[in-house]
Amino acid sequence: MNDVLLYFLALLPIGLIVLLIYKLDKYESESLWNLLIAFLLGGLATVPIFFWQTWIATTSIEEPTILWKTLVVSFLVVALSEEFVKGLAVFSFPYQRPFFNERMDGIVYSVVVAMGFAAVENVYYAYLNGLSNVLVRFFTAVPMHATFGCVLGYYFGLAKARKEKQWEYIGRGFLIAIGLHGLYDFFIIQEFNENLMGGALVVLAFSIYISIEMIRQVLRKSEPIAAAEVPEEEPL
Repeated sequence: MNDVLLYFLALLPIGLIVLLIYKLDKYESESLWNLLIAFLLGGLATVPIFFWQTWIATTSIEEPTILWKTLVVSFLVVALSEEFVKGLAVFSFPYQRPFFNERMDGIVYSVVVAMGFAAVENVYYAYLNGLSNVLVRFFTAVPMHATFGCVLGYYFGLAKARKEKQWEYIGRGFLIAIGLHGLYDFFIIQEFNENLMGGALVVLAFSIYISIEMIRQVLRKSEPIAAAEVPEEEPL
């Protein structure tokens, strides 16, 4: 297969998701330059993860037929490390800037960072495994990263709006994103029963559902944080 077409297909879902989340930001569209920086930070976040997971592969911790080792790899080696570096990218750049001025910005920037991360992953796996892997990731890994980014970004938006509960909301966002990510990876990695792999699709479907609900809730209160009142409804 032509390499240009292969890498185009690898990047296509990333571009579609970035465009969708950009269009959903109805109050104040973000600067394309700021979005590009966030995207690049997401891509750079793959570098420490590559070295971390490459080193883990040299240890004896990866045993997909041993329950506790599979849980450690799924939740700590993969989910915790990946969500941490993506969250750190959001916290270190857009979250600290004055242009992060509405709750929807948390979702926008977190999803864009996640898509930068997914873009590097997709190109790498396209190079290693070819078209079949690209097509599978089109409908699984890429929307997975987007939904976990949405969850984390939702709570970053709340944290920015409610400074007195900033760390509570950021912590909650990390816990939920890591929990969903770890559960998804557990079903993918485990080798106890191949039918359990279907559990990953259930986790993905649930993650998409709550992401849609979070976006709907945030869009109902799409206004500058400085002028926003405390939301009447409790956060998800």
